[in-house]
Amino acid sequence: MGHDLTRGLKLAFIDMSGTTFQDNGLMERAFIRTVQDLGVDTGSLRFAGMLAYLRDTLGQSKVRVFQQLFQGDPATAIRATHEFERQLDELLSAEGVQPVEGAAESIERLHKAGLKVCLATGYNRHSQNMILESLGWMGLADLSLCPADAGRGRPYPDMILTALLALDIGDVREVMVVGDTTADMQAGTRAGAGLKVGVLTGAHLGPALKSAGADVVVDSIRAVPALLQLPSSHRDSGSHGSRGESVRRLAMPG
Repeated sequence: MGHDLTRGLKLAFIDMSGTTFQDNGLMERAFIRTVQDLGVDTGSLRFAGMLAYLRDTLGQSKVRVFQQLFQGDPATAIRATHEFERQLDELLSAEGVQPVEGAAESIERLHKAGLKVCLATGYNRHSQNMILESLGWMGLADLSLCPADAGRGRPYPDMILTALLALDIGDVREVMVVGDTTADMQAGTRAGAGLKVGVLTGAHLGPALKSAGADVVVDSIRAVPALLQLPSSHRDSGSHGSRGESVRRLAMPG
């Protein structure tokens, strides 16, 4: 990795699902329950196509996914989105999620090196907060964003640019994007991020991530501090009190 790519970074824009935590299939189960509720036969070719599309678009806003799945029927798309959110929250409440090993420590090392951190999701705000609370990460990052905070989710650049503005970063080249999906890499490319790092703990494989714009692909977020040549940390990865009582959220008008 050339020093010119890692030099001068000030913001780490980090995807959540598949990058910092594993949902153990909760998202797909919520999706299956949703389409069943809408009368889709899970043994049909239609369902197989819908599930394939869901997997292909991992990392994208679920609002957009349902809009695409139910093109020409906006009322059903809205109903599907609301039902998915309800099902996901029910599963999150019952089962929670598990962190990717070393994720919290890696984020703390980025902070210690002077980078600001934004955690981003394709879910809605309520689900995102449930995940952060489940992990004990309220206070780990400087900012958390969901698509509604920015206008559009990935693969559009809106959330990255919103984080840049909210955290007073002067140049998009000072932003590093870390994620496990092609949508993460596409968003980073469209935003003009200085460094795009793909990780292999989630949805997509290395060749797909590289094709989507990744500058480098690593095994997991644990490798990111070393990629930036940051010193090792011996801090307790479960202690986040010094970062404040809650993750800062973007204050949206109206």
